[in-house]
Amino acid sequence: MLFFPNCKINLGLKITGKRADGYHNIETVFFPVPLRDAIEIIDNNASLETVEFTQSGIALDGLQNDNLCIKAWQLLKNDFPTLPSIKLHLHKAIPTGAGLGGGSADGSFTLVYLNQKYSLNLSENQLLAYALQLGSDCPFFIINIPCLATGRGEQFQPIQLSLSGYRLVLVNPGIHVNTRWAFSQLTLTEPATNNTVNFKQSLSSIVSGSIDQWKDNLTNDFEMPVFEKFPIIQSIKETLYEKGALYASMSGSGSSVYGIFKDIDIPSLNFPNHFLINYSAL
Repeated sequence: MLFFPNCKINLGLKITGKRADGYHNIETVFFPVPLRDAIEIIDNNASLETVEFTQSGIALDGLQNDNLCIKAWQLLKNDFPTLPSIKLHLHKAIPTGAGLGGGSADGSFTLVYLNQKYSLNLSENQLLAYALQLGSDCPFFIINIPCLATGRGEQFQPIQLSLSGYRLVLVNPGIHVNTRWAFSQLTLTEPATNNTVNFKQSLSSIVSGSIDQWKDNLTNDFEMPVFEKFPIIQSIKETLYEKGALYASMSGSGSSVYGIFKDIDIPSLNFPNHFLINYSAL
């Protein structure tokens, strides 16, 4: 079984406060983007009670057992003891530590396809619950449609948002931004205020309006501290605007930056070779 987890970008991102459980409340729009990893799962006929994991493409940081694909199998194995051992190969094309949710997508897609492959008959709500155990933004990839996300990022309100007729330029500078560090740089306000409600309303109205109006209204709270530490990331955003982007922003806590262009106005860009440039039809 071969499948292709896609990444996401954030359209606007506000951190509204820290929760008692240590997580943060956020408000953002998750938008799926067709830059994809590839995962293959086959039965492992050896008598192993584990995942035989291999990987290619972009190198992964951290311990193999921390990979969310392996954790997804382990979560299901705990509740379905007859789930067999598997061989899982992951080919990484989505940059890591880049604000694109690639690891979260890999884990969530693994849940979905293990459910299908082994006829576990899990409902969407059950898959969402498993995905939340993997990470705060993992449930989005179970739904995988444009959504207004609140709470930890697991509370969704699907929205009607199409960017057909536009093109996305996605630039990754090869910088790994630590999410915990990024959160530590924010001055947080109380989560339960009228401003929070107003932001939700304005975020919905902004993204449903003209993209020409997004530049001055749709913001990412992480940009200020990340730009201060990594000026090259800010310069990417500025370059995208100079080249005619209708809207440009950092995604998540960084380091990837995207620009949205009219389909007929794709510019010629000359970023250094270590930058990943991806043109995607939306």
